[in-house]
Amino acid sequence: MATKEDALVTIDFATFILSLHHSALMQMGEAPHPDDGRIEKNLPMAKQNIDLLGVLEVKTKGNLTGDEERLLTHALYELRMRYVELSKAAK
Repeated sequence: MATKEDALVTIDFATFILSLHHSALMQMGEAPHPDDGRIEKNLPMAKQNIDLLGVLEVKTKGNLTGDEERLLTHALYELRMRYVELSKAAK
């Protein structure tokens, strides 16, 4: 029998963006994995998630609420800046 803790979070656009954002942070070694707390860095995978968010930005232009647009814009800005910093440091 499913418990209250087993219930999945309702997925909406903001939850989807935050999920991709957190995945990119984990892949940049900036956030722990939620299951086991380990920190790993995989910059190519982080870039893929950032690029995916960029595609969503282009494809949803004009179709988002103000809050959704601000969330996506902020998430992309933060991830892109951090990715550039980490990429430079890796060289």
